[in-house]
Amino acid sequence: MKTPSNPKRGKRARTLDRVTFGNRLRVARKQYGWTLAEVAEQSGVSITTISRAERGQLALSYEKFSALGRALRMDMGAMFSGVDSKSTRLDRPVITRAGEGVTYRGHAVTYEFLGTNAVGKQMSPLLGTVHARNINGPEDYARHEGEEFVYILSGAVEVHFEGSRTVRLARGDSLYFNSRIGHAYISVSRTLARVIAACTSESNFMKLARGRNALKASTHAAARPKPVRGRR
Repeated sequence: MKTPSNPKRGKRARTLDRVTFGNRLRVARKQYGWTLAEVAEQSGVSITTISRAERGQLALSYEKFSALGRALRMDMGAMFSGVDSKSTRLDRPVITRAGEGVTYRGHAVTYEFLGTNAVGKQMSPLLGTVHARNINGPEDYARHEGEEFVYILSGAVEVHFEGSRTVRLARGDSLYFNSRIGHAYISVSRTLARVIAACTSESNFMKLARGRNALKASTHAAARPKPVRGRR
């Protein structure tokens, strides 16, 4: 007897076009009554970039859309959920069937976001196709809160870190790092590399460590003797 196939299998990933994505950013900004300048100040993303993204004229890097998400208090699920998807709490398993993620073509990587309807998740799992072939300048390096894990499914990539360090990864290799360090992916194989990755929000340990370092720095600065100026 022939086993019936699952009708959901083999569906193409839903593509989130730039216009729909930009409209979500605009709606979120308007809900707070914020101007472009106010969002730019809070996110560190330029007014021009935000304006073009809202109008669907620009593909954003992970760094920029995650910074906008934090500023607008949107998680990845809200930003990249399917148009007709319903939110699911994490008190039950959240399933993404093969080919049913939500695809967004970013600056250097085409992302297929998984588990987008899970509310309050602490990491963003995704499949990625690295379409960048070279690094054009400092603006190609991403920096964002949290930690990042990547596993190479096919092809090969180079992960360039600020400070001239480069890590080459082939099929089956993986990498884990602090994503605050500037990093950029490029495909170096004949075919574009496919990866599976997960980016986390900043851990409590990292927040605590940064807070302690900031406190030490401010304490040392306050304790430093001020130079005595001579009278004229």
